[in-house]
Amino acid sequence: MTESPEKPRAQYADSEEASRIYLLPNSLTAGNLFFGFLAILRCIQANNATDPQVVSGHFTHAVWFILFGVICDALDGRVARLGGRESLFGKEFDSIADIISFGVAPAMMMIFLILSPTEEYPFFLQIGWLIAFVYLLCAGVRLARFNVLTHPMLPPGERLRSTKDFLGLPVPAAAGMIASLVLVFNSFEIQGLALLMPPLMLAIAFLMISNIPYPSFKDIDWHTSTRFRTFIFLIFGLGIAFTFKELSFAILFFGYIAYGPIRHFYRLYQAKKLLKHANSKDGE
Repeated sequence: MTESPEKPRAQYADSEEASRIYLLPNSLTAGNLFFGFLAILRCIQANNATDPQVVSGHFTHAVWFILFGVICDALDGRVARLGGRESLFGKEFDSIADIISFGVAPAMMMIFLILSPTEEYPFFLQIGWLIAFVYLLCAGVRLARFNVLTHPMLPPGERLRSTKDFLGLPVPAAAGMIASLVLVFNSFEIQGLALLMPPLMLAIAFLMISNIPYPSFKDIDWHTSTRFRTFIFLIFGLGIAFTFKELSFAILFFGYIAYGPIRHFYRLYQAKKLLKHANSKDGE
């Protein structure tokens, strides 16, 4: 008679504990949802406006609302972990807020600002809604996969809870990249480069559902130490960000997005190199 596999034990004692609403982290999540709602509202207002300056102003506001949402999203989970106040409700609420702020809002911004004005490029007009939907779909799949892989009913060894990396590009980083580029287009009046956005948006959508690991920075806290050189580079980077406000966010998000594939393929190259070296030693 074979033994049945041991069932994974739930992380929470009952439904009341799992659905408990902790004030501070969930208030930050509500702030994320609020900024996402404001970003969508500004996109609609910009689409209905006729004055170019008013349109540009509304889209700039929408960009900042998305970036404020990114900050709230970065803080809510950290506050919950620091206070030991994580709950299943908080995780699900966070995903709902994320799909609004970092899924729907960037998709609408993409349609209204980037794709709709290009009457001279009818191809983008015909597939613009599809590109935006593919991005939204991948954002939803990315969030759903994260919830499944971190679900408390999974065996502890199968969860992503203990890893320091995200599996695939995080949705806030994807939205931050799109929003920061819109800020650059509006600030420097280079809307002609907006034609690069559709293929970039598809690439970002692919990275969200990929298996490429991205650093989560979950291990950084008040006790984290660093080398003197790293500290100097960090202060220097903050100075550059303060000087070039419009470009700094785009550079930051692009660097993070590019870092994932570069590190991933470098690790694959190193592993293949070590395997080849080991096989050559065995053959001697």
